[in-house]
Formats: sequence, C-alpha cells, structure tokens
Amino acid sequence: MSPHFSFIILTFNEEMHLPRLLGSITDLNAAVFVLDSGSTDQTLHIAQQYGAQTAQNTFVNHPQQWHHALTTLPVQTPWVICLDADQVVSDELKQKLAMFRDADYQNINGIYFNRKYIFKGQWIKHGGYYPFYLLKMFRYNVGYSDLNENMDHRMIVPGNTVVWNDGVIVEENFKENNISFWLNKHNRYSDLVAQEEVERMQLIRQQTIKPNLFGSPDERTAWRKQLWWKTPRYVRPLLYLTHRMIFQLGVLDGRTGIIFHFLHSFWFRLVVDIKIDELLKQRDNVKK
Repeated sequence: MSPHFSFIILTFNEEMHLPRLLGSITDLNAAVFVLDSGSTDQTLHIAQQYGAQTAQNTFVNHPQQWHHALTTLPVQTPWVICLDADQVVSDELKQKLAMFRDADYQNINGIYFNRKYIFKGQWIKHGGYYPFYLLKMFRYNVGYSDLNENMDHRMIVPGNTVVWNDGVIVEENFKENNISFWLNKHNRYSDLVAQEEVERMQLIRQQTIKPNLFGSPDERTAWRKQLWWKTPRYVRPLLYLTHRMIFQLGVLDGRTGIIFHFLHSFWFRLVVDIKIDELLKQRDNVKK
C-alpha cells in the first residue's frame, strides 16, 4: 500500500462511473475511501469489490460533504487526492503519481491537476475550459474544504502549491449525455449560486481565498468572481458568453462545444440572475 497518498471519492448512485475511476487508479496501490450519500444502486458494492473503504453521510452540499470526508475518514497517509466519481486519472497522470514521493515535496502543500472536460462525447478545448487547474492533491490535515462556498466547491491549502501541466484528470459524466439531466442539475445549482450571491450582498458570506489576478489558479478565480459580482446582472451573462465564444475561442469547439458554452456561460448565469432578483424581492416583501 502506498505510504505517500490516499484517494477520497464522493459518490451518489455512481455505478455508471465508479468502475471506470477505480480501474484507472488500481495499479497505484493506494488506499481508497468512498464517502457515499445514500446510493440506491450498486455503488457501494462496486467500491467494496475494488477494496475501497466506504462510509456514508447525508448530503447537504459539496463543500460540507468534502469537509466531512476530510475530518472523519481514517486517512493514514501524508497526502490525499480528492476526486469526483465521474473523473478518471489519465495514464500520464498515473505515471506521475507512481513516481511521487513525499520527500520530494517537503516545501509543497498542494498540487493542482489539469482537467480535460468532456461534454456529450466531445472534449471542450476552448472557452477557458482547457487548460483548467483544480487543487486535487494536498497534505492531509493541512488542506481543507472551503465552507464559504455554497456550491462551487474547492479545497484550500496554506503555503506553497505547484501546478502539474502534464497528465490530466478526464471528467465525463455520461448522465449528461441526456440534456434534460444537465439542465435539471444546473437548475438546482442555480438555486445554490443565487442564494450564495445574495448572502454575499448581505455580508453573511465572504471569500476565503485572497483574490489575486497573478496568483494561484484559485486566487485568479477569486479575482474573477469579485469582478463578476460588480458587473450588472443580466448584462454579465451576455458579456461572459461573448468572452468565452470570441476571446477564448469557444466557437472553435464546433456545434457541441457552442451548445455547451451557451448553456454554461449564458443560460445558467441568466437563470442565476433571475433567481437573485426573486430572492431580493422576497426579502423586500418580508421587510414591508
């Protein structure tokens, strides 16, 4: 068993995806922990077949579920790798992990992986979606889940981080091949994002990560979020769509890619803005 790192995976009815992910990391001979949120399919059975240790916890949101995983699972290694069930470790990334030694990273607390995102069978190469860096590997008991985020879950580590450009995690949710699933999921997400932004207006919720345009990938994201919150509602979805399609060359992703960029940067963000106004109106009515 690897003395250097363990895997943590969140699941809910992931029998379609979990064998693919677990098969991609089996050769690394690392401890695997699966935190499930009440699956009714074969998810837990599959996890146990692959030798994973399983636990269950009622799902509230992704940040809280990751917090529970990082504070309750019996991890024994100095590093953890946190993955979603619809992600796969590529062969190139697996080679890097096979050569990973804690002693070589004594001054590092976190590692960003590059992500390759697949939508309806097509790699989304443009529109700001590749390269795209996610903090997936970090020192256990040093990194933690950002509970100031309602939906857009991310990990935080103090100290130094590095970015691995070569070797990717491939993310493809086969359920999203049915567009109704994608729309329903993002409609639920829009509730969380709208509520979060209203709470930020009320100073109930604040950013944990310091915004920095020239900092780490997450610090750059925090900077962009601040700019987004200052941009007028209903105008910003159109500006975002234009930015992704023209300046970030999303149009080069072809028909399927254009559909994705439109839905993700315009439709989803427009729905969020509408729901923000609804929440603000409800608040004003309560005050009357």
